[in-house]
Amino acid sequence: MTGDPGRPIGWLSWSSGKDSAWALHVLRSAGALSDSVRVTGLLTTVVAGTRAVSMHGVPHELLQAQADAVGLPLHVVELPWPCPNEEYARRMGAAVAGARAQGVSRMVFGDLFLTDVRSYREQQLAGTGIEPLFPLWGRPTGELARQMVRGGLSAVLACVDCRQAPRELAGRAFDSGLLADLPPEVDPCGENGEFHTFVTDAPCFTAPVPVTVGAAAEQDGFVRVDLAPAGR
Repeated sequence: MTGDPGRPIGWLSWSSGKDSAWALHVLRSAGALSDSVRVTGLLTTVVAGTRAVSMHGVPHELLQAQADAVGLPLHVVELPWPCPNEEYARRMGAAVAGARAQGVSRMVFGDLFLTDVRSYREQQLAGTGIEPLFPLWGRPTGELARQMVRGGLSAVLACVDCRQAPRELAGRAFDSGLLADLPPEVDPCGENGEFHTFVTDAPCFTAPVPVTVGAAAEQDGFVRVDLAPAGR
């Protein structure tokens, strides 16, 4: 696989949430810059068997619909649940090696300010020939959240950590009303794990991915809503 001269090829770590989608939008908006990365694929971890995104609980069918909407191939790493750290490192290492074999030299993440998470990603990619990129890093999350909403991003809160945020937020739209209702201790982007989103539309989508929000269920301190393609 080859890219434009001077434009490194990258994959994006895709969680199905708003930060991943906005990171892709930011990179595509900067596409005319000679040093910008050209994203050619999405890398996602799912639970083996169910093939659902582990924390978000998003079914693979919706994950694939997102990939189709952004026009990028989906590279899936299946993980056992629970997944020991050694097994996670082994499977992700194989995925990274496969990416490198395809000419990938950048891995893009939507992380915002958690230094321990960033350090872990940097350590895991050290010596692989792939450099981590954090295009949203350090942006004030309140302003970033409002920018997402103003910019046309639509999402639903697929999972809420009841220990950090009100359970009633599960299933709500990520919009200006939600941001106004968030308690002050909840990060507007949910960066501390307070909530996780599923993006239904964004500037980087060619078409929306409408969903039906079903019943909410609580397990191990998390409330997740059942998401399905609209009309199902």
